[in-house]
Amino acid sequence: MRDFSFDTHIFKEGDTYVAYVPALDVSSCGATDEEARHNIRDAVRGFLAASADMGTLDEILQEAGYEPEGEGWRAPEFVSIDRLTMSIK
Repeated sequence: MRDFSFDTHIFKEGDTYVAYVPALDVSSCGATDEEARHNIRDAVRGFLAASADMGTLDEILQEAGYEPEGEGWRAPEFVSIDRLTMSIK
């Protein structure tokens, strides 16, 4: 079994915690932040397995910024993650 790293954003919608993996466009949720973290791992695992079964895993990971490394993939490294504000009409 190989390790696979991914960045997850967790936020609250009402009483539900939502976990979102922007690089893969995968999300899941839970009643607590810990449950959302657990569920996003299951969702990503399922997404990766389905992509591998369809023969599109390598293409999807490369488009998401992952790079092949040995027998696995290296996650993209972010320079920064910022929250920007701007005025709109």
